[in-house]
Amino acid sequence: MTTERSQEGDAPVRIAPYDPAWPELFEKERVILETLLAQWLAGPIEHVGSTAVPGLAAKPVIDIMAAVESLAASRPAIGPLATIGYVYYPYDPEQKHWFCKPSAAFRTHHLHLVPFGSRSWTERLAFRNYLRRDPPSAREYAELKRQLATQYEFDREAYTEAKGPFIQSILKLAL
Repeated sequence: MTTERSQEGDAPVRIAPYDPAWPELFEKERVILETLLAQWLAGPIEHVGSTAVPGLAAKPVIDIMAAVESLAASRPAIGPLATIGYVYYPYDPEQKHWFCKPSAAFRTHHLHLVPFGSRSWTERLAFRNYLRRDPPSAREYAELKRQLATQYEFDREAYTEAKGPFIQSILKLAL
């Protein structure tokens, strides 16, 4: 899994207790995205990341992953996504098209357009699914995130990178 790049003006990293409204927020956005992205979708739109794991503390940002045939074929979706508030950041362009909404400084949603069945697609789902079915690992991950949010409060990229070893250990178990 790759990290998300910090952008100028990023808000500090904050971990919130699990909010039961997160799945509803995802579902509302999924309906909008399903219509807007219909011509580029090659599979489902999934709720991923920590907000997709019941009970898990998280940055209160809804992570969404949409399956596309290829990055090249889905590039034209960047414009229509901008019309509903998604800001495109071309980082890690070999793996995904990455967006945040409404801005880097204040994020309510992340959107990843990812080729269906790719390594990135498979790993994100495997990680989410493992934490959903293994509460002790989810609790361990929450505690790690709280520690790292304190340590890297103003460095989102370092926070994300520091989670890497834990994520890789879970992926070894999950895959």
